[in-house]
Amino acid sequence: MLGSMTARAVVLLTLLAFLAGCGTASVPSPPAGVDELVIPTPRPDPADFVGTVDNPWFTLTPGSREVYDVADAAGDHPMVVTVEKGPAVAGVPTTARVQTESGKRTVDWYAQDDRGNVWWFGRKGEWAAGTDGAEAGLAMAATPRVGDGYRTAYAEGVVEDHATVESVADDLVTVVVRSALRPGTSAEQTYLRGTGLESERVVAGAYRVVRLRQ
Repeated sequence: MLGSMTARAVVLLTLLAFLAGCGTASVPSPPAGVDELVIPTPRPDPADFVGTVDNPWFTLTPGSREVYDVADAAGDHPMVVTVEKGPAVAGVPTTARVQTESGKRTVDWYAQDDRGNVWWFGRKGEWAAGTDGAEAGLAMAATPRVGDGYRTAYAEGVVEDHATVESVADDLVTVVVRSALRPGTSAEQTYLRGTGLESERVVAGAYRVVRLRQ
């Protein structure tokens, strides 16, 4: 993908014309500030991905377990996140992030490319890259920069999220995520170097705060 994506980025105008002509393809985020990646990517190349997800801002170690404290309209309760091996999605082996909250189990699939960027490849039972026009998007850049903007994934009518990097410090990255499917709603996510997601709070919309238990 990266080798192919880098080449595609060089001929970006041709790519945009091609994507505009495809009824099921989404318009990629502008490449500036995100290492000229085509996001979301319609055709990931399995050869451009590695077997682990060790981006310092978004690390997924199989067998790991984290507990978060959640406060929302339903009250206070825990959320447990575990990591395990995932399936191949669009030909790319993935790592599964399993979130269990109030009896609901949500499984998301991620893969890291050979430049350190982490891509979101799908959610079990909802969408998967390469199926029905769904495309993998960027979950975390290898080097986040303030002002970076990108789709986290694209599946028409299912996931149409867009992330913007709001701040970057030595140990913290803050990202705000909005969705075209939920106008007026946005969530602020804070990632801790070496840990991953530290907290998430809805800054516009229904009340919800998630924080990693210390």
